[in-house]
Amino acid sequence: MDAFTAGIRQRIKSTEADLDRARAAGDDFLAEVELAELEDLQRLATEHGVEVGAAG
Repeated sequence: MDAFTAGIRQRIKSTEADLDRARAAGDDFLAEVELAELEDLQRLATEHGVEVGAAG
C-alpha cells in the first residue's frame, strides 16, 4: 500500500471517530463539520481509486 492510500484511509478512520464523538456529545455543528470533512475525504479517495470500505 502506498503512502497516499494509507494516509487517506487513516484520515477517514480518524474523521469517522471524530464524527462519532461529536454526535455522542450532541454537538450538531461539529458533527456537520466532521461529516463534510468525511464526505470530502471519501470523494478524494474515490477520485484516486482508493477503496474506502477497506479503510478499517
